[in-house]
Amino acid sequence: MFEKVNMYHPDKVADRIAGAVVDYAYSLAENPKIAVEVLVGHGRATVVAETSVHIPRITLAEILERIAGLPSDAITFIQVPQDSLLARNQEKGVRCGDNGVFAARWNADYEKSTEIAAALGERFPRDGKYLFDFENKSATICQSNADAASIKSAAALSYFEHLIVNPLGYWHGGTDTDTGCANRKLGSDQPYCNPNGLHGKDLSKADVSASIYVNDLSRKLGGAFVSAHCSIGDERLLVAIEGEGTRDVPFVDIVAFARDYIQSLGGFEKFAEYGMRWR
Repeated sequence: MFEKVNMYHPDKVADRIAGAVVDYAYSLAENPKIAVEVLVGHGRATVVAETSVHIPRITLAEILERIAGLPSDAITFIQVPQDSLLARNQEKGVRCGDNGVFAARWNADYEKSTEIAAALGERFPRDGKYLFDFENKSATICQSNADAASIKSAAALSYFEHLIVNPLGYWHGGTDTDTGCANRKLGSDQPYCNPNGLHGKDLSKADVSASIYVNDLSRKLGGAFVSAHCSIGDERLLVAIEGEGTRDVPFVDIVAFARDYIQSLGGFEKFAEYGMRWR
C-alpha cells in the first residue's frame, strides 16, 4: 500500500516553493548554504530562509505568485544569515551539514504509484491524494475539482479493478481550504519512510544528499536494505548494505551524486513535485 499526493496538494505546493528558492540560491553560487521553511494556505504564506546568499523579496514574490497565485502583500518573509559556526564547518571542503540516520528499500510499486500520481496530476491539475494497493488491484482516489465519472475513466487507473473515488463526494481542496507545510509528505516521497526533510535544503545537508544516495543504491541493488548515518562535520559516511556489508563513502562523492540526480530531474523544485523518482 502506498500513499501519494500530486504536485498540487498544499504540502507539495509548500515543497515546490521551498525547492524553487533553493534553485535560485544555486543560480547565485555553486555551493550555497540554505534551509527554507514554508507554510502556505488560506491566502497567505510564511517563508523563513537561513541562507548564505541573498534572496531578493521580489524573487520570492515571483515564486509565490507562480506556484501559489499569491500577491506580494500576502507573504511574510524572514531571511537570516546561516549560523557563523556552522558556516565555518564548511570552509575547508564539503563536509556533512547535519546529523541523521538514513534508510532505504526500493520498491517497484512505489515507482508505479509515483507515475500514476503524476499522470493524475497532469490530467486533473488540482489537489489530489491517493492510496494504491497493487497486490489487491485496488485504489482510493481523492481528487478535488473533478467528478467521479471523469476520474474513473482516467487511463492511469486502468490497472485497478476496485476503485473508491471521492468517498466524501465532490470537494475543492487546495491552499484556499487547507494549509501546506514543507516536508510534511515524506511518506509520499520515498519508498521507505524516513523522517529526514528532503526539500528546501542545499546538498551539504545529508537529509537531501544521503537520502538520494541510499535510495538510488537500494534501487540499483534490486531492493536491498541500505542505511547510513552521519554527524555534522563528517567527511565520510559508513553505508551498510543488506547481504554485502559496509562501504566507506566520501561525503563529497555523495554530494556530487545527489547534484547530478537533482540536475537530471530539472532542479530542486522538480524534485519537490513527487520526491524520489527514476523514470
